[in-house]
Amino acid sequence: MIWVVVANRHTLAESLASLRNLDLRWFALAVLCECVSLTAFGLSRRRLLRADGHQADFASVMAITYAGNALSMSVPFAGAQLAAVFSYRQFRRRGLDPALTGWALGISAIVSSSALALILIAGALAGGAPIATLAGFAGAALFALPAMTVLLALRYPRARAVANKALAYLVRLAQRVLRKPGIDAAALDDFLTRLASIRLKWPGYAEVFGLAALNWLADCACLACAIRATGESVPWRGLILSYGAGAAAGSTGVTPGGFGLVEVTLTAALVATGMATSKALTAVFAYRLINFWLILLGGGIAMAVLTRAREYRIRRYSRQEQAQGPGSGHGARSRPEAEERASRPRIS
Repeated sequence: MIWVVVANRHTLAESLASLRNLDLRWFALAVLCECVSLTAFGLSRRRLLRADGHQADFASVMAITYAGNALSMSVPFAGAQLAAVFSYRQFRRRGLDPALTGWALGISAIVSSSALALILIAGALAGGAPIATLAGFAGAALFALPAMTVLLALRYPRARAVANKALAYLVRLAQRVLRKPGIDAAALDDFLTRLASIRLKWPGYAEVFGLAALNWLADCACLACAIRATGESVPWRGLILSYGAGAAAGSTGVTPGGFGLVEVTLTAALVATGMATSKALTAVFAYRLINFWLILLGGGIAMAVLTRAREYRIRRYSRQEQAQGPGSGHGARSRPEAEERASRPRIS
C-alpha cells in the first residue's frame, strides 16, 4: 500500500483535489442510498428479533446496529466478532433472552452473506464472467447449507442430544485450556431446546432475505451515485463485480473497516471496467467518505448515547435505593443488583 501511494502520489493528489468539484445532488443521493442500506439491515434484524413474539423497538435496533458497525470498523481482525458481542449484550440488556438474541444475530449474518453471494452471481452473469458465477454459487452454498442443516437438526430431539454432547465436549476442552468453570449440561440442553422452539415462517425468512439483499443493493447504489457525482458514466456491466471485489477486500479484517485495502481494490476494479484512474479514485474516495467515515461518526455517536443512557438508568436506580434505605424490606437491592436491573429494561 505504501508503494501504491508513493508511485501514484500525483494521481492521489489530483483525486483529492477533485472532491471539491463533486456534483452535490448525486452526492446527497449517495448518502440517501447508504441510509436506506443501513435501515434495511436494521429492519431485517428487528424482524428476526420479533420471531418469538418479542417487540423490538426500531430506534433501539438501529442505534445498536450503527454502534456495532462503528465498532466493527474500528478494530482490525476481530472487529466483526466484537461487534457481534456488543450487539448481543445490548439486546440482552433490553430484555431479549439469550437463545433468541444469538439465533437472530447468527441468522442475520448468514442471510446477509448469502444475499451478497447471490447478488454477485447476478453481477457475474450480467458481466459475462462464468468463473465468478461459479464462485458465487459456491459461496452461497457455503453460507446457506450448513446453517439450514443446523436449524433443521435442532428441531429433532436426537439431533439436539448429539449437538448437546458435542458442545459439552467443546466446553470441557475450553475449560481445561482456559482454566475457567464449565457450563452446566442441563442449562446447555435447556438453551438448545429454547433455540429449537424459535419459529419463523417461510414468508418471514423471505422478508429477511429481501431486506438483506436491499442492504447490499442500496450500498452498491451508493457507489454508483458516487461515480455519477464525479461526472463519469456508471460502468453498469462491471459495477456489481467491482463492488464485490471491494466488499471482499473489506471483509478480510486486516485493517479497520478495510481502510486502504478497499480503496486500492475498488479503484483497480473500476479502472478495469474502463474508468480513468483519477476519476475512479475520486469516486471511491467519495463513496468511502459515506460508507466508512460517516457511518463511523454516526456509530460513535450512537455508542455514546447508548452508554450514557445506561449510566443514567444506573444512577436513577441507585438514587431510588438510597431513598428507600437499607431497611426497606424486599424493595431494597444491593448496588450490583440495581445495576443489573438498570442495564436490562424490557423493550416496549
